[in-house]
Amino acid sequence: MSNSYIFRYAAIMVILVAVILSSAAMILKPLQDKNIAISKMRGILEACNLQPTAEDAVPMYETYIAREVVIDPRGEEISIYDMKSKQFITGNTRAFDVNLKIQLKRKAAGEDYILPLYMYINQNDTLLVIPVQGRGLWGPIYGNIALKTDRNTIGGARFFHDKETPGLGAEIDQHWFSDQFKGKQIFDENGKFISVRPIKGGVGKLPENQRIHGVDAISGGTITSNGLGNMIEDVMGIYVVYLTK
Repeated sequence: MSNSYIFRYAAIMVILVAVILSSAAMILKPLQDKNIAISKMRGILEACNLQPTAEDAVPMYETYIAREVVIDPRGEEISIYDMKSKQFITGNTRAFDVNLKIQLKRKAAGEDYILPLYMYINQNDTLLVIPVQGRGLWGPIYGNIALKTDRNTIGGARFFHDKETPGLGAEIDQHWFSDQFKGKQIFDENGKFISVRPIKGGVGKLPENQRIHGVDAISGGTITSNGLGNMIEDVMGIYVVYLTK
């Protein structure tokens, strides 16, 4: 068997495999995009203390998320999408389509950026949901924080990760951890932005008047806890100009 035959055979096989993989990726992409969207909806709803499944996430999102809002660095609402009418009240960008990671990179680079937020309404309960994104020990951490109508008190929160250590930093995606944030406040009594931060050794180590701004950190997950605290402070801090308007 000649070397030229072997090379031709190998080249043909490489091309065939490439075509098959490319075709599979194109076929699966709509399904992957749908799953990503559903996961995003579930994260927003879970921060509002709901428990949507993959099957009912879309109808629940359309029922309870009244509006999607996009703001600029000055805290101005530049785009509002009404979920009931499926129409824009102003602007033409849906908050759901805004990639927060990209916008945070644009801000860090000194470029123009926009920020998404969501208005949740369920009977007499109204929450303003703010997405957050940062970095843990091994990779990205992210989630959503829902503020009550005073734009200060946390009504719910939910966090996720991609690569944190099981049993340690990975515990940020557990309800026992995120439930600690309910009732905490991001501003002090003078209206100064303080944020909320996991405290190593427990929130009991803080002076009593500061415990409203802290939660118990994860035992053995100090770096992830610190990363989450930095994420909340950094991202929520960008929204302060809007929250205090």
